[in-house]
Parts: sequence; structure tokens; C-alpha cells
Amino acid sequence: MFERIKRDIEAVFERDPAAKNLLEVILCYPGLHAILLHRIAHFFYKKGLVVLPRLISHFSRFITGIEIHPGAKLGSGVFIDHGLGVVIGETAEIGDNVTIYQGVTLGGTGKEKGKRHPTIGKNVVVGTGAKVLGPIKIGDGGRVGAGSVVLQSVPSGATVVGIPGKVVFHRGKRVTSFDLNHEDLPDPVAQMFNRMQNQIDELRVQLESISYYSEIREGKRIDKAL
Repeated sequence: MFERIKRDIEAVFERDPAAKNLLEVILCYPGLHAILLHRIAHFFYKKGLVVLPRLISHFSRFITGIEIHPGAKLGSGVFIDHGLGVVIGETAEIGDNVTIYQGVTLGGTGKEKGKRHPTIGKNVVVGTGAKVLGPIKIGDGGRVGAGSVVLQSVPSGATVVGIPGKVVFHRGKRVTSFDLNHEDLPDPVAQMFNRMQNQIDELRVQLESISYYSEIREGKRIDKAL
């Protein structure tokens, strides 16, 4: 456990350019605090205790804003950046050197027992606000874009974005016509409004056509029909 704690501290320096010295990291990084407290809670959880690890988890959530169930399995070198609003479920498994940003949820999709939370491979980055739900797997080296909702497994080396999540890069090759530049990401709300506007325009044309021929049949537009 102490080797993992050492690796967790090293991960902060490797992935956060704002980290200046060891004292600052130990005292001022809630993501690190949440991971350290989780490792203690997980130790007691594996011993078969129930209440004590949950109390440690609740205390950790109170001081960090990060909720990690004592049953979750975290590898070494996990880095939770800022971390406010992060939720990690009981059967979630997180590999080595994973980076998780604020607002991420690794959650379940139902009330079933057993494995119901995601498995995150090694060297994965989960972007701000992403939701990874269900007993799915994010392969090693995967990338989950900010705000994505991932409901299906993602292969190793793939980048997934959107709602629901779609693979846009796989092992360096573009899969769709956009990438992770924020200005190129699809806006599902705008797309829906565009489709609605197109349907409204089509309906307007149809109604005008029906109205025109109705007036012709009633003799109101005989001159125009001639």
C-alpha cells in the first residue's frame, strides 16, 4: 500500500504542472486525499468490515467532494485532478496511471447485484463531466472526452466522445469526421433544433400546397389556375 501511495504522489507531479513541492501536494490536493483515504477504507473493506470503511468514505467525501466506494479497486498512480463531484461505484476497477477530471461518474445502470460498474484500463484519461455507466470496459490507453456518456465498451487506444459516446479515433486513425478539438465536437442540441427546423419547413410547404389546391377546388383561385 505504501508503494502505491508513493506512486500516487509521483503521479501528481507528473501530470499537474501546477504542483510545486511535496508539502503543497500532500496538504492541498483533494484528489490525493481522496485516494489515500480510499486505500485505508479499502483495506478494512477487504477485511470484511462494513461500517468503518463506509464512515471513512463519507468523511473523505465531506472534506474532498469526491465519493469513492470502499469496494472500488484503484491501481497505482491514479490521479484525480481537482475532483469535485467525482463518483466511483462499488465494483468499479481502475488501472494504473489513470487520470480522472472533476465531475466524472463511474456508475451503474441498474439494481442488479455483482459487477455493475466500469472497468478502466491502464493509462486512460477520463475528461471533465464524463459518465461511464454499467459493467463496461475502457481499454488501455483510452480517452473519454469531456461531457461524454459512455454506455458501451471502448477498445484499447480509442477516443470516445458524445452522447451516447462514439469512437472517433482508434489507434491514431480517425473514425469519424471530427476530433477532440472542442470547436469540432458535435452539438447534439443544435443538431436536434436543425432537424426540427427542417421538418417545420417541409410541413409549411405541404400545408401551403394543400391550402392552394383547396382554394382552387372552391373556385377562389380559378384565375390563377388558368
